[in-house]
Amino acid sequence: MLMTPGPTAVPEPVRDAMSRELINPDVDPRFREIYDRLTGRLATVYGVDPSVPAAEGGRDVVALGGEGILGLEAAVASLVEPGTEVLCLSNGLYGEGFADFVESYGGDATLVAADHDEPLPLDALDEALTADGADFDLATMVHCETPTGTLNDVEAALDRIDAAADSEILTVVDAVSSLGGVSVPTDRIDVCLGASQKCFSAPPGLATAAVSDRAWAAMEARDPHELYANFLPFRDVSDGFPYTHLTTEVVALDEALGLLLDEGLDAVRERHAAAARRCRERGAELGLETVPSPERSSPTVTAFEVPGRAEALQERLREEYDVILATGLGDGAEDILRVGHMGHNARVERVEETMDALADVL
Repeated sequence: MLMTPGPTAVPEPVRDAMSRELINPDVDPRFREIYDRLTGRLATVYGVDPSVPAAEGGRDVVALGGEGILGLEAAVASLVEPGTEVLCLSNGLYGEGFADFVESYGGDATLVAADHDEPLPLDALDEALTADGADFDLATMVHCETPTGTLNDVEAALDRIDAAADSEILTVVDAVSSLGGVSVPTDRIDVCLGASQKCFSAPPGLATAAVSDRAWAAMEARDPHELYANFLPFRDVSDGFPYTHLTTEVVALDEALGLLLDEGLDAVRERHAAAARRCRERGAELGLETVPSPERSSPTVTAFEVPGRAEALQERLREEYDVILATGLGDGAEDILRVGHMGHNARVERVEETMDALADVL
């Protein structure tokens, strides 16, 4: 049983959709119909009106062919050039990764960071925004830091950015492991990033984004020369896609989103919250602590502290119980064991089975 925080288990209707006859996305008009339906469904999940384009104050939703990290890099590649000043707010691996991307594209990254088990450093953010000479073009942050299971208060950070800069700073938010399981303030974000393999329970292969008109204008002014790591060619695909799209992944995500919307977003989010509560209740019964406090932990993933035992526990769970969990990343690889109760796996009965197995191997 796959209980990792992405990729998640893919339900049978999605697998069935993937087995249908292949559509050629370059010549078959049916593909454009599927893609349009997909982006409309994505807009609903993002919480924006699909009938209101970015040019009229809404958000344009796009889906690029590539795993979720492509979205993070494409956002930077589309908006950053030498001399671009970027504030990277971070309390985890992916927040720090934004700064690496910025520097790789020649931008000037100012990393405002807290320890990985701490909240976003809002006081330090205020100081950076009001420092002499501060003139940021862009700010990046992460909604759910998957390696630690932390759900960040991005709205508080956006409040401070708006207040200090009169909303002139463009914002990029990685919502890859929260979108679909948690409400995301997309209407306040210029580029809000998602991916197929997390809460949607589709296979890895698509990076999604909801893009504001301000962000499109900045991309056009920047005129990025990248092909794959570039959102701009997807702004208007009425005459075709910039490259052969990933047909099967588009069909799969469209089907997965149909299942999610049939269930209803409120019901889906409550299902995630219930699975998270039960996972942490069972963990507390076993004497396990979460990396951030339960109040700051995401409804989509729980990271338990198991100092020095993560890989051994992961191996025993896989070999003895056929339960697949994830360890931490980077410095937390040996000390954190992560349960992914997201997407199709955000069900109390799956959490119970997982925690029964974990109880036996501890």
